[in-house]
Amino acid sequence: MKQKSIATAHAISVDTMPGLVRRTLGYNEHAMLCHFEIKKGAAIPLHSHDPVQIGMCLVGKLRFFGVNPGDEFEASAGDGYVIAANKPHGLSAIEDSTYVEVFCPARDDYKD
Repeated sequence: MKQKSIATAHAISVDTMPGLVRRTLGYNEHAMLCHFEIKKGAAIPLHSHDPVQIGMCLVGKLRFFGVNPGDEFEASAGDGYVIAANKPHGLSAIEDSTYVEVFCPARDDYKD
């Protein structure tokens, strides 16, 4: 079983798109923990993936959106959220924000 665990200070920062930095903090075949920093106004376009996504906004404010108007919600510091496997979603940063997410199972594309 491949496994990786590191401290935040030693995690490799990956600029995945303008205004967004991801650090993969640890993973095995069952789950992955990532730390994200996103600048106000930056956005992640609508997408979907096999893993379930569970997150918590630590700092700032995020707006999540999906295909249907009812899919939209906001997450502020201290708010948690769950996005089902293969559910189309995206997000935009209302403020400079920091958040953590767990993906179950681990995402191959986030293994650094």
